[in-house]
Formats: sequence, structure tokens, C-alpha cells
Amino acid sequence: MDAYLTNTALKQYERLNEPMLSRISDAIDGLEKEPPEGNIKPLTGKPGNYRLTVGGIRVLYRIENNTILVTNIVPRGQAYTKKTMRG
Repeated sequence: MDAYLTNTALKQYERLNEPMLSRISDAIDGLEKEPPEGNIKPLTGKPGNYRLTVGGIRVLYRIENNTILVTNIVPRGQAYTKKTMRG
């Protein structure tokens, strides 16, 4: 499967510092493998939506038409707010 970032996730990705940028990039590459690699869990109450933990960052994504769509890349404390969960 291929992974794509939404505009929101791309902006969040570009704001990361270099060490975290590298870790997130590697983690997203791991999602594309079969089976996906990483600390992945489904989101409760949001069928088809998942979270990947990379240190203190949460990568929120969903699978649509055999494609991984990364919707948010945010710190843990911001990951599960109503604003973030809309995507």
C-alpha cells in the first residue's frame, strides 16, 4: 500500500525538527509494508481509523481504497481533541 499525507498532515510534518522528521518518515514507510510495522492501534469509535505512535507524536491515518491516508501528525496531548478527530 502507498501512504499519502493530507494538506494538514503535510504542514504538520514540515514543522517537525530534523530528528523527529526522520523518525516519522521511517514510521510512515513502515506502514506501507505488509504487514504494517510500528505501534499501531485502531481508534475507538472511528472504524477504519488508526494511530501510530512514534515517541510523543501520534500519526493518525485511515485506509481508503487500499491507500493509507495520513490525516494528522501531532503531539500526544493534541491527538485526540475534537478538532483533530474530525479529519
